[in-house]
Amino acid sequence: MPFAIALILFATAYRGIAVWNPELVNFSPLMALAFCGAVYFRPRWLWLVPFAALSLSDLYINHYYATQMGYAWDGVGAVARTACFAAALGLGAIVARRKNWLNLFSGALGGSVFFYLVTNTASWATDAFYAKTGAGWWLAMTVGHPQFAPTLFFFRNTFASDLLFTGIFALAMEYAALRAGRPSLMGRNHAPATVRA
Repeated sequence: MPFAIALILFATAYRGIAVWNPELVNFSPLMALAFCGAVYFRPRWLWLVPFAALSLSDLYINHYYATQMGYAWDGVGAVARTACFAAALGLGAIVARRKNWLNLFSGALGGSVFFYLVTNTASWATDAFYAKTGAGWWLAMTVGHPQFAPTLFFFRNTFASDLLFTGIFALAMEYAALRAGRPSLMGRNHAPATVRA
């Protein structure tokens, strides 16, 4: 329980602080946490950790955007983000059946691309700024709103953070397994080491 609470607090605080620094927008550990949670955590209630952090940080970020920029998120965006995290859990559960470094980073990459496509398509579909045409969809996928950084910049940050935090999380779990004298999680034909709560 303390580990889960620490993860929630860290991920929520990091995402909240990142909104103040435009260079860190979408550079977040949350998607990697959702994905790796399904790969490594046997107690499934721990899979709820990234959803708690997402919901808490969404409340703050939505308030910040509404008061500072006059741009409030809608419910569709929240549903799209939650669906992406659920998909990341699904990817993690698939990778958990056959853990190796290639599958781990392929899953992280797949989660990044899925998040990019779903969230930007949701923005295109619900935001009056975008024409409901192929050109409007392309604008949502590449440039976005003129008062924000280009959408591709957000994708770059999402992709980099997902790979970085997945790597950090996996290395921490590998190190914990090694220190506990358990087989490597990525070793061939080994029984998985798990976090027990």
